[in-house]
Amino acid sequence: MKHRILIVDDDASLRAMLTSYLREHGNETQTAANGREALFAARSFGPDVVLLDVMMPELDGFEFIRNFRKESNAPVILLTARVDESDKVYGLDLGADDYLTKPFGMKELLARIRAIARRSAGPREPGAIATIGDITIDRSAHGVNSSGKNVDLTPTEYKLLDTLISAPGRAFSRNALLEQLREFDSDDGGHRTVDVHIRNLRTKIEPDPSHPRYILTVYGVGYRFAED
Repeated sequence: MKHRILIVDDDASLRAMLTSYLREHGNETQTAANGREALFAARSFGPDVVLLDVMMPELDGFEFIRNFRKESNAPVILLTARVDESDKVYGLDLGADDYLTKPFGMKELLARIRAIARRSAGPREPGAIATIGDITIDRSAHGVNSSGKNVDLTPTEYKLLDTLISAPGRAFSRNALLEQLREFDSDDGGHRTVDVHIRNLRTKIEPDPSHPRYILTVYGVGYRFAED
């Protein structure tokens, strides 16, 4: 499937290499050298996926995400040379959906793009609506409603909610949730990645995120969605 991919990196040689490789695999690409250029490019290009470097001049990757999330829920994959887990978690907290640490393999990058684009597209089953309490997920419209209000979720948050609400009362381990989010091996930050997305999801759908009513912690295991 063809995807529109925005490549944001201040390394011209890397931009060229990614552009060549992704176009060879049938994708459409646009590039930007910093976060400021990327914001303008995103508005006209309308990317399906953003590949985003963190350390850039003028406007870095973190600032880009902070501004981009005000305008779009398109998935963002961080491309970072940083190895500190706290930097990765910070990016996820801001709204990134995944990350790759440089240097990375092109096949792995392509696999992650395809996986995250599928999550973003979501299931399109006619009339597939699930409601528990005040939470409704409409898979045909790829929409979520909480207490009568529409909720904007990132693709990763949507996939987590869809997985949990599909089996209320069932305890999902962090590994099981990570497998739903990725079609590749988890890295050493995998469990922390799930926890960060769950926290963000609770903030958006729970009446009181500090005392969750719907997404419940199963200590020593993972999470479950409350039964009606």
